[in-house]
Amino acid sequence: MNAFTHTLTLDQLQNLPNAIIFDCRHDLAQPTLGAAQYAENHIQGAFFAGLDTHLSGVKTGHNGRHPLPQREAFTAWLAQCGVNLNTQIVCYDALDGMFAARLWWLCRWVGLQNVAVLAGGFAGWQAAGGAVSNAAPLPIAQPAWQAPALEKVMLAEELLAHLHSPKHLLLDARAPERYRGEVEPMDPVAGHIPSAANHFFKRNVTAQGNFAPDLTAQWQQVLGAHASTQVIHTCGSGTTACHNILALHVAGLLAPHQASTLYAGSWSEWCSDAAWPVARG
Repeated sequence: MNAFTHTLTLDQLQNLPNAIIFDCRHDLAQPTLGAAQYAENHIQGAFFAGLDTHLSGVKTGHNGRHPLPQREAFTAWLAQCGVNLNTQIVCYDALDGMFAARLWWLCRWVGLQNVAVLAGGFAGWQAAGGAVSNAAPLPIAQPAWQAPALEKVMLAEELLAHLHSPKHLLLDARAPERYRGEVEPMDPVAGHIPSAANHFFKRNVTAQGNFAPDLTAQWQQVLGAHASTQVIHTCGSGTTACHNILALHVAGLLAPHQASTLYAGSWSEWCSDAAWPVARG
């Protein structure tokens, strides 16, 4: 499999016997559900990647619900699972890539090129009769590595300085009603970061979890006059924003070595500081 193949089909995965697979299933309302589902059954040979454990760092109360892990700690965990710079990594979740995209982004953030999200997720795998197991794999640990990041991160203070810059497009991946501040099931304040536009990440995929056939046209309309490298992505906690970044790559609007920018703290960090402005509507 070539580097920078950002998604895989079920057939392609079945022809990759040496890939290292990660199960990223999670439920924001039931944080322990993903681990329970993994223990019941998962794609044979897959490791579990917990959003709150492996894919996030330590929360301080002011750095969002899913702060980024330390790069060294995340790299060390991947290495313990048998990953090295040449490994083909495959990430999946229940269906639409909502959580698998977070691992995809993190892998690129630590310099890994060969990482892809499984289209259709576990639901598609089961429907196709793919092999499942309830046994955890036995890894062959690899040395940790250091490599240049393939993705970019922006801190809250930097974002504050760029809020109304015409050079950037701030884009919120949450559901429209959350973006508008009509409902807020996860965070203590409703609304969005001022100047942000909205592109709900679920628009990227079909009901079967495959990327939408009109993905490129969708994103060309969203971008308008902006280049994809000028986008700053945000969401609730830095998770579904990764799905929008993945979609730009799949749509061919980000070249393999290009990157948009992730505001990793996202709304959950932003709204924790009463001094930072809030918009609604």
